Amino acid sequence: MNDTKPTVLFVCVHNAGRSQMAAGWLRHLAGDTVEVRSAGSEPAETINPAAVEAMKEVGIDITDQTPTRLTWDAARESDVIITMGCGDACPVFPGKRYEDWKLEDPAGQGVDAVRPIRDEIKTRIEALLADLVPAT
Repeated sequence: MNDTKPTVLFVCVHNAGRSQMAAGWLRHLAGDTVEVRSAGSEPAETINPAAVEAMKEVGIDITDQTPTRLTWDAARESDVIITMGCGDACPVFPGKRYEDWKLEDPAGQGVDAVRPIRDEIKTRIEALLADLVPAT
């Protein structure tokens, strides 16, 4: 990577739960050291209310986020692409770093079921961040 900050794109099908929580965690933990994007192959109309509630419990507000359609440009311009169950809908560009995070889908689940997903995402984000932005 060059001297500009790395760009991370989180992709899931609806861009309403997992990818939004991941983006929220990375923004919260990385501050301005990483550019954060999220998108979906078939975006929902609204963000998952249980995901919003679960993130609010840990002091992260994602209510201002809107599910966004994945574009080729967004993927091409990202350094790291993290997929979460979007399968073949996720574009593949040579030279990009890809990670596929197997996470339970929070769609249609209550906040009790979303909390462990939120916490697993945080653990993965912390490891990703340690790798992307080594401590100085």
